[in-house]
Amino acid sequence: MSSRTALTGMTAALVLMAAPAIAQDGMPTLITNVNVFDGKNEALIENANVVITDNLITAISTEELAVAGGTVIDGGGRTLIPGLIDVHWHTSYCCTAQSTVVTGDILEVAIRGAMGSEQTLMRGFTSVRDVGGNPFATKKMIDAGEIKGPRILPSGPPIGQTGGHFDYRPYQAVPSNSADSQWYWYSVGLMAMADGVAEVTKRAREVMRMGATQIKIAGGGGVSSVYDPLDVRQFTLDELTAFVEVADTYNTYVASHLFTDEAVQLSIQAGIKSIEHGFLMSRETMEMMRDNDVWLSIQPLLDDEDGFTFDDPSSQEKWIAVTNGTDTAYKTAKEVGVKVAFGTDILFDPALADRQGAFLAKLQNWYTPYEVLKMATSDNAALLELSGPRHPYQDGPLGVIAEGAYADLILVDGNPLKDIDLIANPAENFDLIMKDGVIYKNQLDG
Repeated sequence: MSSRTALTGMTAALVLMAAPAIAQDGMPTLITNVNVFDGKNEALIENANVVITDNLITAISTEELAVAGGTVIDGGGRTLIPGLIDVHWHTSYCCTAQSTVVTGDILEVAIRGAMGSEQTLMRGFTSVRDVGGNPFATKKMIDAGEIKGPRILPSGPPIGQTGGHFDYRPYQAVPSNSADSQWYWYSVGLMAMADGVAEVTKRAREVMRMGATQIKIAGGGGVSSVYDPLDVRQFTLDELTAFVEVADTYNTYVASHLFTDEAVQLSIQAGIKSIEHGFLMSRETMEMMRDNDVWLSIQPLLDDEDGFTFDDPSSQEKWIAVTNGTDTAYKTAKEVGVKVAFGTDILFDPALADRQGAFLAKLQNWYTPYEVLKMATSDNAALLELSGPRHPYQDGPLGVIAEGAYADLILVDGNPLKDIDLIANPAENFDLIMKDGVIYKNQLDG
């Protein structure tokens, strides 16, 4: 007998109650009267009932279900969607002021990152791929239930070269010699530097030793860094290949910060599988990505009310150049058929971090609401799967509502498949947020 049939025939009493702050071991939760977006299909499963046991979804049915001794939540016709996923998030950077890099220490960064993680979860982002920083302690405590936050797939300290995107040392830091101590933020693992194949191999192995699920590097020029114009290619082919070889020994992959054609093409040649940003690429390069099964992890960054501002004039100029390419990049990627993932890349601005859902809603400039939600759920989950055995959450799939999937769920007051702007205001429109079978927010009556 299937679990669905068994639950349908059950004749136990149903007890209506407010959601517990923690999961009740072995006691199921039944969510009734909901329209389900399963993360993959545009058609909703209407008037459905969903059962969660421990941390997994154990039944979905349009028939009446019952649970014995558990919690029952009447969804009231709302839309149930999978928890959202941000694949370009910075736990350590998002909620720390930029001045902290000058005046603070790693303890302040870690504390602010941990505090910000609860707010990330309360915006409905139940999973993130952290592509730069030192979120390992935060992840450990979240997974242990000691603090609240999303699932984290950490890259650990992002690795750059001398004069590259992650070289934020003061101007007077060079020339250096091998006897010099590392810059403070390198020594505490907030970022890292490597020059030459031997150093690349060592740093990549150190990052994996720290617990990374994938390796993050900078293979091209950046906006916020001052020593590298956008057009520069960072790391040689041999160095890039060394990163990929280390990742391959751990059965995972390399994600690289890149903008331009030459840098992206060289990285694809080396075997890199996730291009972060890519705003200035041509159609030819995107076709090369498609043909080599490489993901485009791009962010809806525009020079609008949410635009980033930089004290350095050259960084501000680079920001304008990059965001001028956003519209064309999205349109071309969609036309070419590149695998596209959603992320935000919010840096050093707690107020802007609160706009995480609004960034997702901006995708309606290029995609239908269905395409937006699918990208931020099942599509993003597929990118996370590139971590293979390093993926830390393997009890079930993420990004979908299906039997056997993780119980990461959001109950939306309205239908985001018709009005994607609902996700821009989670405080008002997300009435229930569940992660791993635990309910963290419940604004429903009863």
